[in-house]
Amino acid sequence: MDWIGDCSIKTIDFPDVQASPSSLKFKLTRVGVTGVKKLIYVQRPTMKDPIALIVKMDLFVDLPANQKGSHMSRNLELVTEIIGENNTAPVRDLETFCARTAKLLLTKHEYATRSEIRAEADYFLERTYPSGSKGLEPYKLVAEARAKDNGEIRKLIGIKAIGMTACPCAMEIIRSIGNYDAEDVPPSHNQRNITTVMIEVPSDDASVDANDLVEIAEHAFSSPTYGILKRKEEGQLVYDAHKNPKFVEDVVRDILSEILKKYQHLPDDTLVVVRSESEESIHKHNAFAERMTTLGELKL
Repeated sequence: MDWIGDCSIKTIDFPDVQASPSSLKFKLTRVGVTGVKKLIYVQRPTMKDPIALIVKMDLFVDLPANQKGSHMSRNLELVTEIIGENNTAPVRDLETFCARTAKLLLTKHEYATRSEIRAEADYFLERTYPSGSKGLEPYKLVAEARAKDNGEIRKLIGIKAIGMTACPCAMEIIRSIGNYDAEDVPPSHNQRNITTVMIEVPSDDASVDANDLVEIAEHAFSSPTYGILKRKEEGQLVYDAHKNPKFVEDVVRDILSEILKKYQHLPDDTLVVVRSESEESIHKHNAFAERMTTLGELKL
């Protein structure tokens, strides 16, 4: 019997229901928790001061066929242990934090053979507006890590950026029916483009910077977009975008080309993921393109 004050409380040995056998012998690929929010401080070697990121995470392990459930609270305990409730010491980067967490998840879940972490955070970069003034523009910083019980760990860093594309097809049709000269810039319909770029980072390499991926993505759009634009600047942005029309396929291919140039020093088996979606203005559907590949395949 345990005593608290004048009250006696019987010690209860709670059953471990999750560890009980499953009646249906099916292995599950991913079991875990999603939407876990934590405050994480990041300070890369190129940063003077750390930045605070509100990170939303998904944490998974696989589940063997003979086990009923996963101990999901262990995922939350682990993240809290790594960060610490009052710990403001920064991590080197989000992808390394994810890789460490994925590795330790396998020690928490001794029955698991693989783990996976996905993380996403709002991220701001200073940009110069067409007016010449400066301001902060929002992006998404994303990171993933996967670990196996054989010691293999793979981690990726990436970004999501929003830009604008102008449709080349409609532009050429309008050029034909409107009798525009070759040097004229005819109108076209526009699209709000959302692009994700991710690249694998070798475990001992920190040469992939999210800021560079943002630059690569924004240069692939017909035009970047901005939170603040005056009327004259709006007109100039639209005009410039129409001088640089892009299909969603063009956006992906232009990014792949720049990645190949910038990261040719990385191993050939480095994973690269580029996906782009243009939200159509004249259709009820969207246009989408994606390439999942390796640097070695891009070199062929």
